[in-house]
Amino acid sequence: MYFRRKQSQGRIYLQIVESHRTGDQVRQRVIATLGRLDELEASGQLDRLLRSGARFVQQAMVLDAARTGDAPAVAVRRIGPPLLFERLWQETGCQSVIAALARGRGHRFALERAVFLTVLHRLMRGGSDLAADRWRDDYRITGTDDLDLHHLYRAMAWRVRNCGATSRMAPHPSHRAARRI
Repeated sequence: MYFRRKQSQGRIYLQIVESHRTGDQVRQRVIATLGRLDELEASGQLDRLLRSGARFVQQAMVLDAARTGDAPAVAVRRIGPPLLFERLWQETGCQSVIAALARGRGHRFALERAVFLTVLHRLMRGGSDLAADRWRDDYRITGTDDLDLHHLYRAMAWRVRNCGATSRMAPHPSHRAARRI
């Protein structure tokens, strides 16, 4: 079904029309004549009718807007894994240990956040620091928006120098969570 403008006796009418096939020919059948187009527009009835019908075709409108480029840009960022790992990161003392080790080193970026990001990436996906830099665009990870790729490289180099290449970062002994483990 579709809308059609039909001119009759010098006036334009708005009709709802349905196409159907009869044999090998396509025919149109008028479902309803809504009235004179100029009167429908002037009274606002056409706008009300279309708004009323639009609530039933929201998906089609969204798809049409996307096809024509009129849809607003939407960014979706995942929050679950960073929130969960952030809590573990804090409760096990990793955050405080790294912050304590990095204190006074003169880093001009959030070293602990860079280490957090790369460790989380390796747990979730694996791969290089470059892959971690690209991967974080899909996640909302607190405190990592100002980090650049070279910060991730420097953070991993720092971690290897200070914590060993394969060692696990043990919680600080004075941390309450460490005593419970």
